[in-house]
Amino acid sequence: MTGQVHTGRPSKLLRNLSAKIASIPMVLTAVVIFLGGTVWTVVYSFTNSKLLPRANFVGLDQYERLWDAPRWIMSIQNLAIYGVLTLIFSLVMGFLLAALMDQKIRFENTFRTIFLYPFALSFIVTGLVWQWILNPEFGVQSVVRSLGWETFAFDPLYNSDIVIYGVLIAGLWQGTGLVMCLLLAGLRGIDEDIWKASRVDGIPMWKTYLFIIIPMMRPVFITTLVIIASGIVKVYDLVVAQTSGGPGISSEVPAKYVYDYMFQAQNLGQGFAASTMMLVTVAIIIVPWAYLEFGGRKRV
Repeated sequence: MTGQVHTGRPSKLLRNLSAKIASIPMVLTAVVIFLGGTVWTVVYSFTNSKLLPRANFVGLDQYERLWDAPRWIMSIQNLAIYGVLTLIFSLVMGFLLAALMDQKIRFENTFRTIFLYPFALSFIVTGLVWQWILNPEFGVQSVVRSLGWETFAFDPLYNSDIVIYGVLIAGLWQGTGLVMCLLLAGLRGIDEDIWKASRVDGIPMWKTYLFIIIPMMRPVFITTLVIIASGIVKVYDLVVAQTSGGPGISSEVPAKYVYDYMFQAQNLGQGFAASTMMLVTVAIIIVPWAYLEFGGRKRV
């Protein structure tokens, strides 16, 4: 009687068992707190909760009020301006800095530390620093006027038409260094033989970057875009530190709208509705990224 032959290979369920057991607390935390909190927020966005949550459902009333509010519309417009310009400028400047660093320049570590240092600061500190720099009484405007240009004017934080661009300057100053480091890591992963082949073929450096290197760095660019975009959607403390949403509501952003309605106006239903719209925005960013990174890959 021939016995059953065992290959000795563990079943898929038992592979990396210790790692799976160790991940259980994190999985439970993600499911219960993050997923549960998200569902709870969406459900109560359809109620008229005020100081405390209550299951008094009012349909889409909170969303109708939200999109009729001039403050919310202004916050969306500001987020769109801030987001588009941040994506463009941070990627362009970050890539240019990364390309310069990739030339094996002297004191590279020093320059890389200098460019990355602002990212180590909190947004509150960054906002306060740039509030001082852009202050017309003792900032850039004051310094330039003291040099003889008496008519020079540069006070973006006090001009409602351009205040969001003052916030943008501070955001770029803090975040561009991180983008540079991410893209520099991608450049350092390019095979040196590609550069040698392009030089042998006489291809200009800018064409090598544009038509060969950048397409090869597609995964790095996609990941960098997601990181930048997620930071854009939840921008809050930078605005609070610089302008507190002013002048008036001209620098309002969605995250500040949510905070003010939930903790100051004590209108949880309206805050939940705004939070849900922010969640939809994040989903619009994450879902295409997840598809490009995982769904579009061919299985071997």
